[in-house]
Amino acid sequence: MTEIGRSVPRRRVELPGAGAVVLAWGTATDIGRRRAVNEDSFIAEPPVFAVADGMGGHSAGDRASKAVVERLASALTDPTVTTGQIGIALAQASRDIGTIAEVSALGAGTTVTGVALARNGSSACFAAFNVGDSRLYRFEDDRLTQVSVDHSVVQELVDAGALQPDEAAHHPDSNVITRAIGFNEPPDPDFWLLPIYPGMRLLACSDGLTKEVSDRAIEDVLAAGAPARTTALALVEAALSGGGRDNVTVVVVDVIEVEPAS
Repeated sequence: MTEIGRSVPRRRVELPGAGAVVLAWGTATDIGRRRAVNEDSFIAEPPVFAVADGMGGHSAGDRASKAVVERLASALTDPTVTTGQIGIALAQASRDIGTIAEVSALGAGTTVTGVALARNGSSACFAAFNVGDSRLYRFEDDRLTQVSVDHSVVQELVDAGALQPDEAAHHPDSNVITRAIGFNEPPDPDFWLLPIYPGMRLLACSDGLTKEVSDRAIEDVLAAGAPARTTALALVEAALSGGGRDNVTVVVVDVIEVEPAS
């Protein structure tokens, strides 16, 4: 059964020194059709919106992903945050996961991807971050663009020219990632600063979506212009219709207005 998280049609968020933004967002998650446990977690509350996909099996993977979103929630409480603060929160989560892994023969770890409200001088922006193969997309001018870069064996093969992008999803190593939070390794996140503008739409998702639904099909759902909650539900339903082989989690964020600093 699909679970719907908090859906906010509109909220004005004050960003001291950087004006204000009006955001809307919606979330949805589903265990899928083949898994016994949902190892995905998410956070969707300013200043941070993120998805984590846990690994390690029941009582490990789900706790690992939860540890990351809990650390992000507890550490990122100011209206705007820095990439340094995000990095510290992920390092704290990694230590938490180390304790979880002690009771799991497989170890424990998680991906994480998302954005947090930040400042670039006196302008508002999003600090985007990623570890693993969950993805962050931006939808603009009726086109879908992947912001994050997968940390995976398959992506490395694509980058090296040894594999075509359309072959990646069917490669036998498609589930092998090269970075994660946990597994006794220090976090190594990628960061980007994204300007905020009215009409901006962002999508953070676990690979339960992208393994079942093509980028073109995701683009079509986002282009329909439905509210964030409706869009999140439609994407999850598309993943289930495509086979639902994994847990699937979606966070959709819309920028309604941007008020510059006075």
